[in-house]
Amino acid sequence: MGEPLDSTEVWAAAVRALWEAAGKPTGAAIERQAAAQKPPLKVTSQRWSDWRKGTNVPADQAIADWLVTFLRSRARQRTPAFVPPADPWWQQVWKQARKERQGRGGRPPGRHRSAVPVVWEQVRVGVVPRAADCFQDRAVAGRVERAAEQDGTVVLTQQDGRGSTQVLAGMGGVGKTQLAAAYARHAWQQGVGVLVWADAATRDGVVSAYADTAVRLGLQLADRQDPDRSAREFLVWAETTTQCWWLVVLDDVRSLGELRGLWPPAAASAAAGRVVVTTRLRDVFEGTDSRIVTVDTFTAQEARGYLRAKLGSRAADAGQVRALAKDLGYLPLALAQAAAYILGADITIAAYRERLATRLLRQAMPSGDALPKDHEHIVTATWELSIDQADRAEPLGLARPVLQMASVLDPAGIPQAALSSPPALDYLTGYRPDAPAHTAHQDSQVSGEMVDEALRLLHRHSLIDHDRTATHREIRVHHLVQRATRENLRSGTRNGSARFTQLAHAAANAVAAIWPKIERDHLGQILRANTTTLQDAVSIGCLISPATGAHSVLFQAATSLGETGQVEAAVTAYASLVVAAQDHLNTDHPDILKARHGLARWQGEMGDSARAVAAFEEVLDDQTRILGSHHLQTLTTLHSLAYWQGKTGNVTGAVEAFQEVWEKRKRVLGPHHVGTLEARHNLAYWKGEAGDIIGAIAMHEEVLEDRSRILGPEHLQTLSTRHNLALWRGVSDAHYVVSALREMLVDFRRVLGPEHPFTLIARGNLAQYLGEAGNADAAAVAFRKLVADRTRVLGPDHPQTQAAHQQMVHWQEVQRAATSNRDIADRSNHQEGWFGGGGAGSG
Repeated sequence: MGEPLDSTEVWAAAVRALWEAAGKPTGAAIERQAAAQKPPLKVTSQRWSDWRKGTNVPADQAIADWLVTFLRSRARQRTPAFVPPADPWWQQVWKQARKERQGRGGRPPGRHRSAVPVVWEQVRVGVVPRAADCFQDRAVAGRVERAAEQDGTVVLTQQDGRGSTQVLAGMGGVGKTQLAAAYARHAWQQGVGVLVWADAATRDGVVSAYADTAVRLGLQLADRQDPDRSAREFLVWAETTTQCWWLVVLDDVRSLGELRGLWPPAAASAAAGRVVVTTRLRDVFEGTDSRIVTVDTFTAQEARGYLRAKLGSRAADAGQVRALAKDLGYLPLALAQAAAYILGADITIAAYRERLATRLLRQAMPSGDALPKDHEHIVTATWELSIDQADRAEPLGLARPVLQMASVLDPAGIPQAALSSPPALDYLTGYRPDAPAHTAHQDSQVSGEMVDEALRLLHRHSLIDHDRTATHREIRVHHLVQRATRENLRSGTRNGSARFTQLAHAAANAVAAIWPKIERDHLGQILRANTTTLQDAVSIGCLISPATGAHSVLFQAATSLGETGQVEAAVTAYASLVVAAQDHLNTDHPDILKARHGLARWQGEMGDSARAVAAFEEVLDDQTRILGSHHLQTLTTLHSLAYWQGKTGNVTGAVEAFQEVWEKRKRVLGPHHVGTLEARHNLAYWKGEAGDIIGAIAMHEEVLEDRSRILGPEHLQTLSTRHNLALWRGVSDAHYVVSALREMLVDFRRVLGPEHPFTLIARGNLAQYLGEAGNADAAAVAFRKLVADRTRVLGPDHPQTQAAHQQMVHWQEVQRAATSNRDIADRSNHQEGWFGGGGAGSG
């Protein structure tokens, strides 16, 4: 990001933008308008020029406030899309500019450092939906703009200052998200400093968006490994920053309780931040500090305008256009589908109305104006016409099952990779009727290319939005289209219930198939959102049943929360999974025990080691009774129990438990199985922790020999044993461990890469032992480089970055005082980290 401007330049830049939006009135015109005020305001053309160029600011706040009001009023008329900062922002920046100038004797201020990160290059987080084809400028959009200007201290609120947030409420299909997206695009064009678009259907989606923003802003306490803390840091920044105005869009809020503690502080924001919320909830926002704008269907004029823009010459008959708009209840979603059908089928509006009437009659649609509340019948009728037409096009018979799979996943964004995964292709192949011999696709096996063709087909019929550039969110589907699709499958086909259960499992398999082993980007959060939607869209009995147990994707989603730093959320997810499993499975089903195991693990990761030990002991007792003491799941729980016993300080208990795990795995799996080697590796670690250094070294040597032979010398587990062996040997021989780690780092960098966590840990240990071997200068230099790399890779506040910084300071002190043997002794037992020990990531 560029160097921050001082407040005079910030104020001048905002004034210039407002002046341009106001049509660039001359200095003479501004002077005349100011003189006409009561009492008159003294503004000259020269002063206005100085203010606009950033060489000065008005000395009188009344003049500064009037100037902004005057220009904003003209801008509203000439450039309605312009979104200026609110009054409190102007006032805050003007006051700061006056203070800076007074502190410098009235001279033009120079650069200064800000106490908080300053944003001058715009920051955008989240994917703002594309504008719909033939997007209409709607009357309600003007209400949104006016509400934003009535009270600058908040986003889109009413003039009396009661609210802090603009809530766009309304039934499905009326275009709430499109209106919010249009406002966000205008704000971006007009220079909003930070724009955050969050999928607010789940708490996870909001936390992830806030955390990403905190990292992008470079906030001091932002940590990719701790999304909850990063989200809190963003909210603190949003409340306290005075350097830029910001906009947060919370799209599709479904529960206020889910967003407890995550509401953006628009009312308290020093920079007058803004918040836009879209929701189908009407009543829950009553009584809150929010300005509610009800979004209804198109007006008759807007509906006719849309049809004329979309259909061109086919809309020449004004009577038919009016009639079709009325037939569809002016519902934007239905109008889009109807227009797409008319163009695709190359028919007249009158012909489409005849077909629509047949479908509506079958749906027993009420006559007159008594339309159903959510327009289900209209959407269902237009959906049936559109999907029938799409299903008859190439690839034949594929559009419907593809849409069915999308109907149970996240409407805000579905990865195309999921619908092209092997489980999805198998489902689609089994559902799709054999293609006739004359079709382009002779092979009945559905391919990823065919899925892409089907998605484009659905997009052309306005049944989905397909954007190949939206990474991991290529597919968006309106929730009303999803509902119509699901209901049609349940009730409109033979064996609909069985088909629906099959669909639920296929979608779950598709999501699980593309879940990355290591979550390095936003894909994990997107897959968690899709899993949540899947659970809401289908009966949980489709995913948890005595015949199939609990689907693996449910465990994956809960574990993903914890492994990306949302430990509390992981505990909540596993607690819910335990309850659901107990409700749908037999008392002694293994998946209930598996869910309890996951709950115990994350309770321990939250810091409650004693509770984790107690929970693992209960799970172990039940698994021993139900599965037997030598069952793999039982041994896994015993393994976890041993680790948490060690974490509570019961090192002797950990050694005894790992000894038992090792011996039982030898009998069940064999002495050279990777699980057996893992148990022996961890047993060696805890032996050393218990004080048996010689025994730890000997056992690590044995494990290293076996892992090198069985897994290969460059396998991650082999490298971890090499690392631990070097550290235990270094307890009495620092020079040996320096030599060993230097040699090992060559392999770590080549095999794992220079930024892998194991590589960074090994570098820290090498730096430490350089100092212990008497080379304080080299230790200080190594830690200084490590701090720089960890700050870049992990962030400045990651525990490993902080630990490296402490050691850097220590060895720098040793450099300055070569006789400071006490300091060396005080810290000589510090080690950056071990690999293994029995935790979730060991082995």
